[in-house]
Amino acid sequence: MENKLSKYLFCYFVGNKPEEERVHFAVSDDGYNFTALKNNEPVIIQTKGRLCCRDPYIFRDEEGLFHIIATDMRSKDGWANNNSMIVWDSKDLLSWENERIIDFSAFDNTKNANRVWAPQVIFDKFRNEYLLYWTHKNADDDLDTIIWYAYTKDFTTLTTEPKVLYKPESNLCAIDADIAFYGGKYYMYTADGKKDAVCYCTADRPDGPYYEPGDNQVTFADTALEGHCTYRLLGTDKLILIADQFKSGGYFMQETTDMIHFKKVERTEYSLDHLNPRHGSMLHITEDEYDRLKKHYGTISE
Repeated sequence: MENKLSKYLFCYFVGNKPEEERVHFAVSDDGYNFTALKNNEPVIIQTKGRLCCRDPYIFRDEEGLFHIIATDMRSKDGWANNNSMIVWDSKDLLSWENERIIDFSAFDNTKNANRVWAPQVIFDKFRNEYLLYWTHKNADDDLDTIIWYAYTKDFTTLTTEPKVLYKPESNLCAIDADIAFYGGKYYMYTADGKKDAVCYCTADRPDGPYYEPGDNQVTFADTALEGHCTYRLLGTDKLILIADQFKSGGYFMQETTDMIHFKKVERTEYSLDHLNPRHGSMLHITEDEYDRLKKHYGTISE
């Protein structure tokens, strides 16, 4: 069995219709070109909450188990009408179980939440817990749609109360946070409402405080971007950033070696658009996991 991480699993949804707000998988052996699994049909059918999910984030925990945490939301109900996340667990990336809801209306300072979007997770070595962070808005306060967080050990219950993790100096919105650790610092990339681009801020700890440089824009697409994610290009010193061109459609890709200065990847050098992907996440997987996924789900070509 090959245990070295060498392949990529992309987890995403495909649109705003209820039947498109589902978890989809695609795989890649080079980090640039992706092939859909299961004929680009959903790999999970939700049975709890809103029965629709968006922004699925897939990750491997410190014990080697897999989890998907996603926005529990049906966009048909409106863009300010959800207060929860949905979670699944898996031992093998094939069987997804223990479906459950994290409901933020159960907490005093988020009891009137009407946007709980794009959850992600990073392990906090300082606390030996997982920092769960997401895009958040309460209907009853003056804060814009920004990044909140709480700690958890099991992705079921929270060990701290939800609170603000990052608010941009503009006091406008910042959504779809993605945190990467590099060179002893934590880099948070958000879709910034003032600059209409992906921007970054940095911190010494995953729970901040985050410092926002004046010149912090990292994307340079000719259309608006959101739903971005970053991932290491295995075997290199490159970090890839992909982002959802949510207004014009398609995906934009760029890469960096220092987390700040990015270079555009030409569209002839990558293939994602044929998946019709919306806000997704990337997981490094082994050769064995890659082969198992393809055998179980089957693939389609571009």
